[in-house]
Amino acid sequence: MIITIASISILAISAVVWLANRVLPITICPICAGVFLTWVGLVGANLTGYPVDLAVPALLMGGTVVGTAYQFEKKFGGEPSGVRKLWKVLFIPTGFIAAYAVLEQSWVVFLGVAIFLCLISLALASTVRAKPANPVVLTDIERRMKDCC
Repeated sequence: MIITIASISILAISAVVWLANRVLPITICPICAGVFLTWVGLVGANLTGYPVDLAVPALLMGGTVVGTAYQFEKKFGGEPSGVRKLWKVLFIPTGFIAAYAVLEQSWVVFLGVAIFLCLISLALASTVRAKPANPVVLTDIERRMKDCC
């Protein structure tokens, strides 16, 4: 029963976020928001005493960890470098530890792991440099300007 509720919740939240993206100044991944908010709601319900089979939010949390890694990887772009591969190898298993800590209500472990995840993500962000503009494009633009005037 709880998996049915979770599935309906994901679909409903995804639809709302999809519609909201039409007016928001930023774009949010609808399915990411649906999955994230659903497991947050299930964990919250469990914390308040509602009986929740924790396998369902655990499954969704795993999806969030992998999806987050994928979104960061897209943001950092380009071919996977050694640094990005190392970051991903560290981020995903550590993210699973963070998710497990939430389910076990081990807030000290969660906080420590969350800080570690932020630090390795900031370290990756500091290694990513803007790629120089394509010299061929600049040469073409320069040629057009010379031809124009």
